[in-house]
Amino acid sequence: MRLVALSDIADMLGGVSRTRATEITNRPTFPTPIDTVASGKVRVWDRTAVDAWIRQYRPNQPRGADDEER
Repeated sequence: MRLVALSDIADMLGGVSRTRATEITNRPTFPTPIDTVASGKVRVWDRTAVDAWIRQYRPNQPRGADDEER
């Protein structure tokens, strides 16, 4: 399982700001974080679940450069 943090998700969403990524990850439809690390300050998600969410809810979303490497 590959994990991603908020900055990774911002990149996956086409380079949105961390503030915008936070708004998106707080949506009820967004996958639940797998865990919280760094004394409860950093949430991490399963990358596969985030990719699936992006495909379903933002099908026309430009992808981050990291997606093209896979």
